Amino acid sequence: MNSKEFKKLFGEIAKSNGFESAFGGWIKDSIDCIVVLDLQKSNYGDYYEMNLKVYIQGLFGISYTRNKDLVKKDTGDIFRRQPAEYKALFDFDESMVDDKRKEKLEELFSDFIMPFTEKVLSKSGIRQLAETREIFLLPAIKAELGLI
Repeated sequence: MNSKEFKKLFGEIAKSNGFESAFGGWIKDSIDCIVVLDLQKSNYGDYYEMNLKVYIQGLFGISYTRNKDLVKKDTGDIFRRQPAEYKALFDFDESMVDDKRKEKLEELFSDFIMPFTEKVLSKSGIRQLAETREIFLLPAIKAELGLI
């Protein structure tokens, strides 16, 4: 499997998990937040970094709408990459059998992306993740969410 085939497979699995393809990435939203998945191609090797960005509606008086900048330019109010144990999944310089790569990708969605997304689609879920230190929020964002 090459990186182009992987990106297609990633999109299929993202769509099957409720994300919509938009502007070269995948978006899932709620009244409170927009979650964006983006595969960023490295300039240094044959691998991707997965960017997971969360935009919180109403923070600092901003109302977000789906657009290309959310996917390709901005980092969001919350930014994550894939967990370290999944780094090899995105690296095409490392050999991995196609079936194994697909299995690991499905596992990434079921064990990390979807549980995390379900929590960050609500402000209460974000507060909970911040209080348990599963995510880091900048002080200004904490203040806006009433955490300090």
